[in-house]
Amino acid sequence: MELSVNKLEQQLDSFDLSQRKDALCQLWSKAQAGEIELVPSRDWVNLHCHTFFSYNAYGYSPSKFAWLAKKAGLAVAGIVDFDVLDGLNEFYWAGKQIDLKTIVGMESRVYVPEFADKVINSPGEPGVSYHMGVGFTGADITDAAGEFRAGLVSTSEQRNRALVAKVNGYLSPVELDYDRDVIPLTPAGNATERHICLAYARKAAEVFDNCEKLSRFWTDKLGKEISGTDLPEGVILQGLIRAKTMKHGGIGYVQPGAGSFPALEEMNKFILAAGAIPAHTWLDGISDGEKEIERLLKIEMQSGVAAINIIPDRNYTSGGKDEKLTNLYRIVEIAEKLDLVIVSGTEMNSPGQKFVDSFDSAELEPLLPAFLRGAYIIYGHCVLQRQAGFGYTSRWSKKSFDSVKKKNEFFAKAGKLIKPGTEKILSGLGEDVNPAGILKRINDD
Repeated sequence: MELSVNKLEQQLDSFDLSQRKDALCQLWSKAQAGEIELVPSRDWVNLHCHTFFSYNAYGYSPSKFAWLAKKAGLAVAGIVDFDVLDGLNEFYWAGKQIDLKTIVGMESRVYVPEFADKVINSPGEPGVSYHMGVGFTGADITDAAGEFRAGLVSTSEQRNRALVAKVNGYLSPVELDYDRDVIPLTPAGNATERHICLAYARKAAEVFDNCEKLSRFWTDKLGKEISGTDLPEGVILQGLIRAKTMKHGGIGYVQPGAGSFPALEEMNKFILAAGAIPAHTWLDGISDGEKEIERLLKIEMQSGVAAINIIPDRNYTSGGKDEKLTNLYRIVEIAEKLDLVIVSGTEMNSPGQKFVDSFDSAELEPLLPAFLRGAYIIYGHCVLQRQAGFGYTSRWSKKSFDSVKKKNEFFAKAGKLIKPGTEKILSGLGEDVNPAGILKRINDD
């Protein structure tokens, strides 16, 4: 029996990889036959979408995000998950199947000793910074880098289990069994605080058999009236659970110190060993640490940072000009001055976040060329790293360019010209090939 488009799109979020792949192939066949309308390709990008391998507010798998990105006509699409690269192979496979330029990143947190007395981008946590690697290809993760990555996951799970033990005591009789109630919410066992919030909301609905009792329980525990559409697992409820029990000042919160997260230099060493590009993640320029953003970036660049991640949508109010919008323009200007590659996206790990930024808005349209250029640079890196080991941070790049500006120009051109279905034309390149020779090979294809 042939499934409808709606059913196939739902199947893209199955925890069964074979079902996801089958659904994507069927959807692409329908699109090729003209049965599904795709938005014509446009210069919009989203390089920072979390998938269900960490937490996506809508349950999107890598294949689902790839498909929706293709339907929306995105020029380049990228996934980013916390502490894992579990979606890497699937997302690159999906991109090839549907002729979509794709990139893969990983997000975590690091400790920056030089900013130990300043909050950077993790509220209430001086010295701690969200941090990314972008342009992972999977081909260059050594045993040592693999061990480091496994350590990130293990440490995260230990933190989660300790947090649940504390929160259980506060929310009793609503208590979670981590293995039974939390782990099944994600396909590969990499649970986050957001999964735990959802698990508590669902557990409470099991414990209290009517809305009145459930409302009374949460109102008492969270100190704010919870009723109506917030129950049993609404956005506001889950946000309050997280704020009250897990974030700074919450019953389960443990203030991190120098040993709670890997040092910046250690994380960047892992990212570079894996053939990817270290990236600072910028929030909004409001914190004490981000008010010294140029000093912070120059410190981070010494250990390998070559890119900066920006979430545009949370930094402006449509139709108005405020401090955050001013800071957004300033950080783009600083990034370009320092020749940092700009990575932009919407995250999608909280309900209400857009699928793609409103690049036709008066606020974002002037910034789109910088965001698009960054997307092409990262995609060009991914293809060259995967096919020849000649990515942005490779030995070949170090010897082939006498400035970062020239390197950025080359990878932007390559990323714009390369087509997903013809990436293999760059395999087997010799170490003596020069950038012009690579561009010629792409153009001649």
